[in-house]
Amino acid sequence: MEKPRLDRSAFSIKKIEEKGKNRAYWMSKTPIERLAASWYLTCCAYNLPYRSDIKLDRTAFRIRNFEE
Repeated sequence: MEKPRLDRSAFSIKKIEEKGKNRAYWMSKTPIERLAASWYLTCCAYNLPYRSDIKLDRTAFRIRNFEE
């Protein structure tokens, strides 16, 4: 799978009353395609590399017993 590219000419500024039927488009896609698109947008927002494995930072979590 190649990295998707953002077509900036496909967007325009609209009022809330003029919003498109975006939900029908995304529901026509497979769950894998929707997850891939959401991961791409997350990578763009947080400046993460698209194709690398992100490791969990285990220093932020603490293991403890349920009773504590």
